[in-house]
Amino acid sequence: MAGETCEPLVEALRREDGPTVVVTGAGISAASGIPTFRGREPGAVWRAHDLSLATEATYRRDPVGQLAWYLERFAAVETARPNAGHHALAALEDLLGARGRRFLLVTQNIDTLHEQAGSRRLIKVHGTADRLRCGRTGCPLGAPLGSIARTDVDLDAFKLDPCPASLPRCPRCATPLRPHVLFFDEYYDDHGDYRFAEVEAAADGAALLLFVGTSFSVGVTSLLLEAGLRHGASMFSVDPEPLRLPSTVPLRHIQTPAEMLLPALVSALGRD
Repeated sequence: MAGETCEPLVEALRREDGPTVVVTGAGISAASGIPTFRGREPGAVWRAHDLSLATEATYRRDPVGQLAWYLERFAAVETARPNAGHHALAALEDLLGARGRRFLLVTQNIDTLHEQAGSRRLIKVHGTADRLRCGRTGCPLGAPLGSIARTDVDLDAFKLDPCPASLPRCPRCATPLRPHVLFFDEYYDDHGDYRFAEVEAAADGAALLLFVGTSFSVGVTSLLLEAGLRHGASMFSVDPEPLRLPSTVPLRHIQTPAEMLLPALVSALGRD
């Protein structure tokens, strides 16, 4: 089934000789055991939790409760391993690179599965679970450019007894540390690690846009869709869920799990 349904995408990748931009959402990591955010399964994050947890307002009001919640999520992410979809995208980067084709992977995910699978041309536009940062803008370890590896922060006391006294603090200025992720009430250009200017430039230059496992509910997918429409890019979506866009949007939806479709795609291209 996957080998048949990937053929239109295979043909588009053979035909287009301009840059390819792949955008991944939570759906690509579902087969690795990480819950999606807005999927239909009972464990979808925003079905079980309030969106306000992921805001700067909550960080200011309740840094203890927010960090405890994020660390619980990060613990599940740490045990996950890349699935066939992640590995296929790393292989696609290598295949296109060997043919002199430009490639960029933009992920909305904060897990490290793309890196583990070997992806190199990667932008983590929503931040990353393996780093924390100071909550004070202007601090060398805070926005707009700083952060700290989570492994360099002693979190044991906080995990045993989450409270203000055990809250991990910035080693430079003693401000409470926060997750190095984009909150809902923040902007893509608030931190240099999100590399949003690079995403905008890639969107304007893309000949082919491939969306994998995304619900099209965030700003970066809107940006890329609008750019693709303006420039006439070939646009595809891979996701087992029904497409959540108007039928007038010229995007071909392949309703197949990424861990099935993407390896078949790479196999077909590798035979060329």
